[in-house]
This record gives sequence, C-alpha cells and structure tokens, in this order.
Amino acid sequence: MPMLKKRFRTTSCILRNERSAFPIYHIFILFAFVLTSCVPQNASFQFNATATPPIPTSTPYTSRPKYKPGELVDYIAQDGDTMPALAKRFNTSEEEIFEANPIIPRDVTTLPPGMPMKIPIYYLPLWGSQFQIISDSAFVNGPAAIDFDTQSFVDAYPGWLREYSEYAGKKDRNGAEIVDYVATNFSVSPRLLLALLEYQAGALTNPEKPDTPYPLEYIDPQSHSGMYLQLIWAANTLNNGYYGWRRGDLLEFDRLDSKLERPDPWQNAASVAIQYYFSRTQVGVAYEKAIGAEGLLETYTKLFGNPWSRQDILIPGSLKQPTLLLPFPRAETWTYTGAPHTAWGKGEPFAAVDFAPPSEVSGCFVTQPQHFTAAMANGMVTRVDRGVVILDLDMDGDERTGWVILYLHIATQGRPQLGTILNAGDPIGYPSCEGGKTTGTHIHIARKYNGEWILADSPLPFDMEGWIPHNGVAAYRGTLVKNGYTVKASSVSDARSQITSGN
Repeated sequence: MPMLKKRFRTTSCILRNERSAFPIYHIFILFAFVLTSCVPQNASFQFNATATPPIPTSTPYTSRPKYKPGELVDYIAQDGDTMPALAKRFNTSEEEIFEANPIIPRDVTTLPPGMPMKIPIYYLPLWGSQFQIISDSAFVNGPAAIDFDTQSFVDAYPGWLREYSEYAGKKDRNGAEIVDYVATNFSVSPRLLLALLEYQAGALTNPEKPDTPYPLEYIDPQSHSGMYLQLIWAANTLNNGYYGWRRGDLLEFDRLDSKLERPDPWQNAASVAIQYYFSRTQVGVAYEKAIGAEGLLETYTKLFGNPWSRQDILIPGSLKQPTLLLPFPRAETWTYTGAPHTAWGKGEPFAAVDFAPPSEVSGCFVTQPQHFTAAMANGMVTRVDRGVVILDLDMDGDERTGWVILYLHIATQGRPQLGTILNAGDPIGYPSCEGGKTTGTHIHIARKYNGEWILADSPLPFDMEGWIPHNGVAAYRGTLVKNGYTVKASSVSDARSQITSGN
C-alpha cells in the first residue's frame, strides 16, 4: 500500500479543483460541501443526496473480483462514513481517496450519505457477505425509535416475554422495561433487541419460556445468566461490532468454528455488528442463515416491516460539534484520569473520557461544594438515573435526537431534576462513585448524536475548549492535546495529568 508522501493542506471554504470537468452530480455535492464547510460551529447540515444507497439484493456470499492494486471502484457514502475508516476498510490510504475525489475538502468530518465516490482498492482475499441486513438508523436507539412503544408491542403478543420479570438495574422490571432499560443505556434500538429475543428464543410468539438461563445462547454462568444479563451481553457485543466498523478497526474476526470473517468493504456498520454478534454463538449453516435473508432480517421484517423502508439520515455530512466547555468550573484544576474508552459497557465505542476533582485523598470521597460538575453547554436535563444525568443540547426533551452529553457517576444528592434548563458552566451535580464500577470519585462524559455514540478520537473529535483527546495503546491510556501542549491520562494526579479549565 503506497505511503503518504504529502503534507495534508487544511481547507475551509476553498476546495481543490484538480480536474477540468466532472459529472454533474459532483457539482451538486461540491455545492453541498461548500455550504457545510462554512456553517456555524453549532449547526448541522442535512445533505440532500443526489443518490441513495440501494437496498441490497445480492446473495450472502457472492464473491468480489480480484481487483488490481489501486483500481478505482464505485462506492456510495453511507451513514457515518469517515475518510480514515474508508481507507482502512478498502485497504488503501486517505491520500489516495482524496486524490480520486478532489471535490472532498481535506477538513471533512463525516461524509454525506448518498454521495457517489471512487475509491482505490487493494484486494484482500476472503471478503465476506455483501448482504446488508438492516440500516444503521434501525440499529441505533435514535430518531427511528421515537414512535415505538415497547410495552404496548410486547403486550400485543402471547410470548413468554409478556409475563417475564427480573431484578435489573437495582429494581424489579418486567420484560418490556428490561428491553427499554438496556436499549437506553447502550443506545441500541429496542426493535432490534426484541427481534433478537424472538429469533433466538421465541420471546414474543412462544408462551413457553426456554428451559435455559441463556436465551440468547451466550453461555457464561458467572456473569451472563438470565434474560437481563443476556441482553446486556447482546447490546454490548452489537456495539463492539458497530463501532469497531465505524472506527475502521474491526476489519476481521474469528468465528467459533475458527473460520476467518473479513467483512466486505461495502458493508454498513449495522450489518457488520450483526455478523459479529452471531459469530460469537453460531457456526456453519446456523451462522450463514442468521446473517442472510432468512435469518434475523426475516424475523425483524415480520415484526416491524422492512428495516430499509425509512431512509433516515442518522449522521449528516460535514457534521459539526457544538462548542463545549470542560466539565468543571472555570479556573479549577482537575485530573485527566481516563483517555478514550467505552461510553457504556465494555470495549467499543471509545466515546468517553474521565476527569477527577482535586482531593487530598484517593478512592471514593465526597467532594467539596465548589468542585461541582459543570454543564458543558446550554441544555435540558432529559434523563436522571442512578449515577446518570443526560444533558440534551437541542432541548427537545428526547435524547434520541440531536446532540446530548452523558454524565456518569453523578451523586444523587445535589443533582438537577428532570426538565431543568442549564446554561453552560452551571452545576450539573457532584462527582461520585455512583452508577457502575469505579475505583474512585470521578466523572465520565460521552457524546451522542441522533442516538449514535460519537467516538472521542475521530475526525469529529471531542473538543472541549480546544482540548482534543487521543487514543493510547489501550482503553483509558492516552492524551489530551491543545496548541502543542499534552496532558497524559493517569489515575495518579500530577502535573502531567492535570488540566485547568479556561486556560
């Protein structure tokens, strides 16, 4: 694969025009990019694509040709596509993609869904199924899930889930409440979770509960026994697949039968997530069926209709993050304790970072009143739960739309009430050890847009007063960088891990 030899030139509203002529659809896309490169920092642009990705009709294992090195192939940008991820998926480089598509500005964040592209490809053997199972908007607990009532849907079916109950999240919950609880925390669509429960365990149509504590077939007696913990595992595994593909790092994985699965470069994140999910429990024909037209998709369609019928744009082109403050008071110095790591659960998405308030003691402690957690922007408190506060920046009262900030480990005492309107810098509660496992008092923050977790170290970075997080060699290990100054994440507070808000 060719090495990058040129220094990237940052552009804003000026676009490169290296070809004297190009197809008419490029003119429309060029106009769209000019608009999106110049929009205010807190605006988002809904790109009206000149083409939309077709609903795939290919059989699961149609093979790709053996492309010549660097051969240009056609590709239509999908939800959430970024240049670094595309380069990894097609085994090429960002520079070569820019060269083949001169209308794309060098400072692009997310690509407009539906945009036709040419991508230089470098062939790899064993690319997997081309069959796309569900759309990304049907995967995420986002705008497409707003009109769905899980309780009413479950009550309309005779299956065992209707009468099911279990202790989950520190309280007794019925089956539908468990589905919603997991869907909300992991931001995975409740429809998808219900489809999995039906496909694998007949939860909606079979009145007889499976005679196993592992209805989703993941056998782990120590920590995943019972429907609730099985569903936790499912949502976590789906997110590992979805965001691993988003980041461009999940390029291959081993199945239980020791066969290598290398997702097709044209795949969408939701389909790769489902492939990865079933690779953890299914083998051979059962695996191939699950990811094909007669598997999970057939069950989903019978329950909810065609998952491709709604062409929602989940992540628009050239998405911009609103201006965000650091999550603590002006002029205070806190410790950067956690570089990018999971927003919720284990593994992906690496969307969260951690900060700890100043203290002379370690472990779990009560902070001084002045060391409160601050609102990073203007917003409405849309959800309050054990250790959790959600700040909704578009103030529509629904965390499945627009930008939201998740705050975790917020103490119960002193936290704002549901519906509270906050200005940037206002107190949003106090750091604690509440809500999940932790070794000491701190706060955990992450971003979502339209229900999708936004990776902290990405073309759309988690920018806090100009401080940009970067991944390290492992979760929690990494840096914050601003104007050439670097702060290193550490659980031990020293000058190299401290950061002062407002500086």
